[in-house]
Amino acid sequence: MNAYGPPGAIPEPSVPPGAPLPASLDEAVARWRGLLAEAAPRHVLLEGFHALKHALRFGAVVPVALCTDRAGTLELAAELAPDLGEVLARLLVEVDAQAVSALVPRPHPTGVAALAERPAPAAVAAALRGERRTPVVVLDQPRHLGNAGAVVRLAAGFGASGVVTTGPLDPWHPTVVRGGAGLHFATAVAPLEVSELPGGPLFALDPEGADIRGLALPDDALLAFGSERHGLSAGLRARADQLVALPMRPQVSSYNLATSVGMALFHWASASGAAPA
Repeated sequence: MNAYGPPGAIPEPSVPPGAPLPASLDEAVARWRGLLAEAAPRHVLLEGFHALKHALRFGAVVPVALCTDRAGTLELAAELAPDLGEVLARLLVEVDAQAVSALVPRPHPTGVAALAERPAPAAVAAALRGERRTPVVVLDQPRHLGNAGAVVRLAAGFGASGVVTTGPLDPWHPTVVRGGAGLHFATAVAPLEVSELPGGPLFALDPEGADIRGLALPDDALLAFGSERHGLSAGLRARADQLVALPMRPQVSSYNLATSVGMALFHWASASGAAPA
Protein backbone atom coordinates (compact mmCIF):
# COMPACT_ATOMS: atom_id res chain seq x y z
CA MET A 1 0.00 0.00 0.00
CA ASN A 2 1.32 3.40 -0.99
CA ALA A 3 -0.53 5.65 1.46
CA TYR A 4 -1.08 8.70 -0.72
CA GLY A 5 -0.17 8.09 -4.34
CA PRO A 6 1.01 5.70 -7.04
CA PRO A 7 3.96 3.43 -6.28
CA GLY A 8 7.27 5.19 -6.60
CA ALA A 9 5.82 8.69 -6.57
CA ILE A 10 7.52 11.28 -4.38
CA PRO A 11 4.80 13.51 -2.95
CA GLU A 12 5.07 17.17 -2.15
CA PRO A 13 5.16 17.85 1.60
CA SER A 14 1.52 18.29 2.48
CA VAL A 15 0.02 20.48 5.21
CA PRO A 16 -3.54 21.52 6.06
CA PRO A 17 -4.97 24.15 3.69
CA GLY A 18 -3.81 27.65 4.53
CA ALA A 19 -0.98 26.41 6.77
CA PRO A 20 2.41 26.86 5.06
CA LEU A 21 5.41 24.81 6.08
CA PRO A 22 7.05 26.31 9.20
CA ALA A 23 10.07 28.42 8.30
CA SER A 24 11.61 29.01 11.72
CA LEU A 25 12.38 27.18 14.94
CA ASP A 26 9.56 28.92 16.80
CA GLU A 27 7.01 28.17 14.06
CA ALA A 28 8.10 24.55 13.85
CA VAL A 29 7.91 23.99 17.61
CA ALA A 30 4.49 25.67 17.75
CA ARG A 31 3.23 23.50 14.88
CA TRP A 32 4.58 20.37 16.57
CA ARG A 33 2.95 21.11 19.91
CA GLY A 34 -0.31 22.10 18.26
CA LEU A 35 -0.58 18.85 16.30
CA LEU A 36 0.10 16.72 19.38
CA ALA A 37 -2.43 18.72 21.41
CA GLU A 38 -5.32 17.84 19.08
CA ALA A 39 -8.30 16.30 20.86
CA ALA A 40 -8.09 13.27 18.55
CA PRO A 41 -4.38 12.97 17.65
CA ARG A 42 -3.89 12.03 13.99
CA HIS A 43 -0.11 12.19 13.81
CA VAL A 44 2.66 9.74 14.58
CA LEU A 45 6.26 10.39 15.50
CA LEU A 46 8.95 9.51 12.96
CA GLU A 47 12.27 9.08 14.73
CA GLY A 48 15.41 9.42 12.66
CA PHE A 49 16.42 10.11 9.07
CA HIS A 50 15.56 6.67 7.74
CA ALA A 51 12.05 6.71 9.19
CA LEU A 52 11.36 10.09 7.58
CA LYS A 53 12.90 8.91 4.30
CA HIS A 54 10.73 5.80 4.15
CA ALA A 55 7.56 7.62 5.14
CA LEU A 56 8.01 10.24 2.42
CA ARG A 57 8.79 7.63 -0.22
CA PHE A 58 5.51 5.89 0.50
CA GLY A 59 3.26 8.91 0.51
CA ALA A 60 3.18 10.12 4.11
CA VAL A 61 1.84 13.61 4.74
CA VAL A 62 4.51 15.32 6.89
CA PRO A 63 3.52 18.76 8.19
CA VAL A 64 6.67 19.34 10.26
CA ALA A 65 10.18 17.87 10.32
CA LEU A 66 13.02 18.92 12.61
CA CYS A 67 16.76 18.28 12.54
CA THR A 68 19.71 19.42 14.62
CA ASP A 69 22.06 19.69 11.63
CA ARG A 70 20.27 20.70 8.44
CA ALA A 71 23.37 20.78 6.23
CA GLY A 72 24.51 17.40 7.53
CA THR A 73 21.06 15.88 7.04
CA LEU A 74 20.88 17.12 3.46
CA GLU A 75 24.33 15.67 2.82
CA LEU A 76 23.06 12.35 4.16
CA ALA A 77 20.05 12.64 1.85
CA ALA A 78 22.30 13.32 -1.13
CA GLU A 79 24.15 10.09 -0.36
CA LEU A 80 21.30 7.79 0.67
CA ALA A 81 18.11 9.32 -0.72
CA PRO A 82 18.84 11.68 -3.64
CA ASP A 83 15.24 11.22 -4.80
CA LEU A 84 14.13 13.15 -1.70
CA GLY A 85 16.69 15.97 -1.72
CA GLU A 86 14.34 18.72 -2.89
CA VAL A 87 11.48 17.59 -0.66
CA LEU A 88 13.70 17.50 2.42
CA ALA A 89 15.29 20.86 1.60
CA ARG A 90 11.82 22.44 1.74
CA LEU A 91 10.64 20.48 4.74
CA LEU A 92 13.48 20.40 7.28
CA VAL A 93 13.75 23.08 9.96
CA GLU A 94 16.95 23.23 12.01
CA VAL A 95 16.53 23.37 15.77
CA ASP A 96 18.99 22.92 18.60
CA ALA A 97 19.40 19.61 20.38
CA GLN A 98 17.75 20.97 23.52
CA ALA A 99 14.58 21.80 21.60
CA VAL A 100 14.43 18.30 20.12
CA SER A 101 14.96 16.75 23.56
CA ALA A 102 12.03 18.75 24.89
CA LEU A 103 9.73 17.43 22.14
CA VAL A 104 10.91 13.84 21.59
CA PRO A 105 11.23 11.28 24.41
CA ARG A 106 14.30 9.57 22.90
CA PRO A 107 16.05 11.78 20.34
CA HIS A 108 17.49 9.75 17.47
CA PRO A 109 21.27 9.81 16.85
CA THR A 110 20.66 11.36 13.41
CA GLY A 111 19.01 14.35 15.10
CA VAL A 112 15.92 14.04 12.84
CA ALA A 113 12.32 13.89 14.04
CA ALA A 114 9.05 14.48 12.21
CA LEU A 115 5.31 14.14 12.57
CA ALA A 116 3.27 12.36 9.90
CA GLU A 117 -0.46 11.92 9.43
CA ARG A 118 -1.75 8.41 9.93
CA PRO A 119 -3.34 7.05 6.76
CA ALA A 120 -7.10 7.42 6.66
CA PRO A 121 -8.93 4.36 8.06
CA ALA A 122 -10.91 4.09 4.82
CA ALA A 123 -7.69 3.83 2.79
CA VAL A 124 -6.35 1.14 5.10
CA ALA A 125 -9.60 -0.83 4.96
CA ALA A 126 -9.68 -0.61 1.17
CA ALA A 127 -6.14 -1.95 0.89
CA LEU A 128 -6.93 -4.88 3.17
CA ARG A 129 -10.34 -5.79 1.78
CA GLY A 130 -9.82 -5.11 -1.90
CA GLU A 131 -8.32 -7.50 -4.42
CA ARG A 132 -4.89 -8.47 -3.11
CA ARG A 133 -1.88 -9.87 -4.94
CA THR A 134 0.27 -10.34 -1.84
CA PRO A 135 -0.41 -11.81 1.63
CA VAL A 136 -1.58 -10.07 4.77
CA VAL A 137 0.36 -10.84 7.95
CA VAL A 138 -1.82 -11.37 11.03
CA LEU A 139 -0.21 -11.03 14.47
CA ASP A 140 -2.55 -12.75 16.91
CA GLN A 141 -2.42 -11.17 20.36
CA PRO A 142 1.20 -9.93 20.06
CA ARG A 143 2.86 -8.64 23.22
CA HIS A 144 6.21 -7.17 22.20
CA LEU A 145 6.14 -3.71 20.60
CA GLY A 146 9.59 -4.02 19.08
CA ASN A 147 8.77 -7.36 17.47
CA ALA A 148 5.63 -5.89 15.94
CA GLY A 149 7.68 -3.05 14.45
CA ALA A 150 10.18 -5.50 13.00
CA VAL A 151 7.31 -7.41 11.39
CA VAL A 152 5.99 -4.24 9.73
CA ARG A 153 9.46 -3.62 8.30
CA LEU A 154 9.65 -7.19 7.00
CA ALA A 155 6.18 -7.02 5.49
CA ALA A 156 7.00 -3.79 3.70
CA GLY A 157 10.17 -5.29 2.28
CA PHE A 158 8.33 -8.31 0.92
CA GLY A 159 5.54 -6.15 -0.50
CA ALA A 160 2.89 -7.68 1.77
CA SER A 161 -0.54 -6.10 1.51
CA GLY A 162 -0.78 -5.42 5.21
CA VAL A 163 -0.05 -6.21 8.84
CA VAL A 164 -3.00 -6.54 11.20
CA THR A 165 -2.98 -7.24 14.91
CA THR A 166 -5.59 -8.75 17.18
CA GLY A 167 -5.72 -7.95 20.88
CA PRO A 168 -4.77 -4.85 22.86
CA LEU A 169 -1.41 -3.97 21.27
CA ASP A 170 -1.64 -0.79 19.16
CA PRO A 171 0.30 -1.40 15.91
CA TRP A 172 0.73 2.39 15.60
CA HIS A 173 2.30 2.75 19.06
CA PRO A 174 5.43 4.97 18.87
CA THR A 175 7.69 2.04 19.73
CA VAL A 176 6.17 -0.05 16.94
CA VAL A 177 6.55 2.83 14.47
CA ARG A 178 10.18 3.23 15.54
CA GLY A 179 10.82 -0.48 15.00
CA GLY A 180 9.15 -0.26 11.60
CA ALA A 181 11.52 2.53 10.47
CA GLY A 182 8.73 4.59 8.93
CA LEU A 183 7.48 1.70 6.77
CA HIS A 184 3.98 1.74 8.23
CA PHE A 185 3.22 3.92 5.20
CA ALA A 186 4.34 1.19 2.79
CA THR A 187 1.76 -1.40 3.87
CA ALA A 188 -1.69 -1.30 5.45
CA VAL A 189 -1.38 -1.49 9.25
CA ALA A 190 -4.43 -1.83 11.47
CA PRO A 191 -5.80 -3.46 14.64
CA LEU A 192 -8.72 -5.82 13.95
CA GLU A 193 -10.78 -8.42 15.73
CA VAL A 194 -10.56 -11.98 14.44
CA SER A 195 -14.12 -11.59 13.14
CA GLU A 196 -13.02 -8.53 11.14
CA LEU A 197 -10.12 -10.15 9.28
CA PRO A 198 -10.18 -9.66 5.51
CA GLY A 199 -11.12 -12.53 3.23
CA GLY A 200 -8.69 -15.08 1.88
CA PRO A 201 -7.38 -18.48 2.97
CA LEU A 202 -5.89 -18.28 6.45
CA PHE A 203 -2.71 -20.25 7.15
CA ALA A 204 -1.86 -20.22 10.86
CA LEU A 205 1.67 -21.04 12.00
CA ASP A 206 1.69 -23.79 14.61
CA PRO A 207 4.19 -26.56 15.52
CA GLU A 208 1.46 -29.17 14.96
CA GLY A 209 0.74 -28.00 11.41
CA ALA A 210 1.84 -29.36 8.04
CA ASP A 211 5.42 -28.65 6.98
CA ILE A 212 5.37 -25.34 5.11
CA ARG A 213 7.92 -26.68 2.62
CA GLY A 214 5.25 -28.94 1.14
CA LEU A 215 2.71 -26.16 0.64
CA ALA A 216 2.19 -23.43 -1.92
CA LEU A 217 0.92 -20.27 -0.22
CA PRO A 218 -1.52 -18.34 -2.43
CA ASP A 219 -0.92 -14.66 -3.09
CA ASP A 220 -4.10 -13.62 -1.25
CA ALA A 221 -3.31 -15.67 1.86
CA LEU A 222 -3.56 -14.50 5.43
CA LEU A 223 -0.48 -15.65 7.33
CA ALA A 224 -1.23 -15.74 11.06
CA PHE A 225 1.30 -15.94 13.89
CA GLY A 226 0.56 -16.45 17.55
CA SER A 227 1.95 -14.41 20.42
CA GLU A 228 5.53 -14.81 21.55
CA ARG A 229 4.51 -16.68 24.71
CA HIS A 230 1.02 -18.14 24.27
CA GLY A 231 0.81 -19.08 20.60
CA LEU A 232 -2.44 -18.89 18.65
CA SER A 233 -5.64 -17.87 20.39
CA ALA A 234 -8.61 -20.23 20.27
CA GLY A 235 -10.56 -17.81 18.08
CA LEU A 236 -7.81 -17.50 15.50
CA ARG A 237 -7.16 -21.24 15.49
CA ALA A 238 -10.86 -21.87 14.81
CA ARG A 239 -10.81 -19.36 11.93
CA ALA A 240 -7.75 -20.95 10.28
CA ASP A 241 -8.12 -22.96 7.08
CA GLN A 242 -4.85 -24.80 7.69
CA LEU A 243 -2.17 -25.04 10.36
CA VAL A 244 1.37 -24.70 9.02
CA ALA A 245 4.70 -25.49 10.70
CA LEU A 246 8.15 -24.07 10.06
CA PRO A 247 11.09 -26.50 9.98
CA MET A 248 12.83 -26.56 13.33
CA ARG A 249 15.52 -28.66 14.95
CA PRO A 250 14.25 -30.96 17.73
CA GLN A 251 14.47 -29.51 21.26
CA VAL A 252 14.50 -25.93 19.95
CA SER A 253 11.28 -24.50 21.34
CA SER A 254 10.51 -21.57 19.04
CA TYR A 255 11.68 -18.82 16.72
CA ASN A 256 11.47 -15.11 17.35
CA LEU A 257 8.20 -13.71 15.96
CA ALA A 258 9.83 -11.55 13.29
CA THR A 259 12.04 -14.46 12.25
CA SER A 260 8.98 -16.67 11.79
CA VAL A 261 7.26 -14.03 9.70
CA GLY A 262 10.37 -13.60 7.56
CA MET A 263 10.64 -17.35 6.95
CA ALA A 264 7.00 -17.65 5.93
CA LEU A 265 7.11 -14.62 3.64
CA PHE A 266 10.30 -15.88 2.03
CA HIS A 267 8.64 -19.24 1.37
CA TRP A 268 5.71 -17.44 -0.28
CA ALA A 269 7.98 -15.11 -2.25
CA SER A 270 10.19 -17.91 -3.57
CA ALA A 271 7.27 -19.35 -5.54
CA SER A 272 5.18 -16.27 -6.34
CA GLY A 273 5.32 -14.04 -9.39
CA ALA A 274 3.82 -11.24 -7.30
CA ALA A 275 6.79 -11.00 -4.94
CA PRO A 276 9.22 -8.09 -5.36
CA ALA A 277 12.17 -8.80 -7.63
